[in-house]
Amino acid sequence: MSALTCRTRAGVAACVFAVGIVGSGVVLAQLPPGPSQSSVTVTATATATVTNDRLQAWLRAEAESANPGTAASQVNAAIAKALAAAKAYPAVKVATAGYSTYQVGDKPNALRWRVAQAISLDAQDFTAATTLISRLQEEGLLLSGMAFSLTEKARRDAEDSVTQQALKSWEERAQRAAQGLGFSAWAPGHVAVQTSDQGRVYPVMRAQAMAAAPAPPVATEAGTTEVTVTVTGDAVLGIRGR
Repeated sequence: MSALTCRTRAGVAACVFAVGIVGSGVVLAQLPPGPSQSSVTVTATATATVTNDRLQAWLRAEAESANPGTAASQVNAAIAKALAAAKAYPAVKVATAGYSTYQVGDKPNALRWRVAQAISLDAQDFTAATTLISRLQEEGLLLSGMAFSLTEKARRDAEDSVTQQALKSWEERAQRAAQGLGFSAWAPGHVAVQTSDQGRVYPVMRAQAMAAAPAPPVATEAGTTEVTVTVTGDAVLGIRGR
């Protein structure tokens, strides 16, 4: 998809094009000075579909009691047990997350205390991660959610490759635009490169009770992420053909 907008710049003698993207380098171009130069704005987009290589998951322990200390002790013990179990899976990075204590109930004499703490899992080894998740569920932790995405290296490698494709497409469209407008020469002006990606998140419904039946193994499908690079810039037009 492309968009073209023409405008005239007065007193433009030269233009410089520099793209600060890893692996792209710097390109310089200069047109002969003239009383005025026209430019055309060109947009080009390139997209690649990349298989996700990162799994993140969040689990939590909850306890409720009339005594906040009792609830806290139960949660602390559950999290300590989970952290100990996780040491058997070195490929999975585990960290503790939020800790909360609050009152529940709608009658002054029936107020109780609920305590909750979460842990996060981060892994590229999906088998190890899902095995650990299933084990922690069997031990009473609740699965709050999972998300699949790209690691920084995978995203960077994909962006570098797609950037080159987008720049090549932009150059070809700029060339066609200049020729279509009757100019025999052109050079890059100001050019912007924008990257974006969109992965898939798998929400998990909130569990209602700690004493649930043993959970079956977690079924997962990593899915893909689309990495998109958009290049938008000015092609400064030179000599008009006769």
